[in-house]
Amino acid sequence: MRWAWLTAGMLCVALGTLGIFLPLLPTTPLLLVAAWCFARSSHRFHDWLLGHATFGPPIHAWRRYGAIARKAKILALIALTASLLPSFLLAVPNWVLVIHLVTILSVATFIVTRPDLPPGDDGGNASNTG
Repeated sequence: MRWAWLTAGMLCVALGTLGIFLPLLPTTPLLLVAAWCFARSSHRFHDWLLGHATFGPPIHAWRRYGAIARKAKILALIALTASLLPSFLLAVPNWVLVIHLVTILSVATFIVTRPDLPPGDDGGNASNTG
């Protein structure tokens, strides 16, 4: 079972990494699942993920506060908005555009309604896992 959790964790890290560049692929939730999988399979990978300069802070922010950093929110909203451009350029059918818009609005609503990090907190690091 350990190998299954390890494989799932690796897959989630890979998909989370893609999510940095693909607006509708949720990076932080995938990294949270990866951390959960690694906690059941590999302390080394778990510690690596939580201590990672890019991936660690969002995990800590979510664990401590259920928060998303304001900069991450802004970037996510810009990426979501930009993801509409290909739909318009490709003149997709209206029903596809409606599904796209509903999905984007749902994701954007979730992001905007999460709390911001408290002032002066960067989301934490491995030393304040709380």
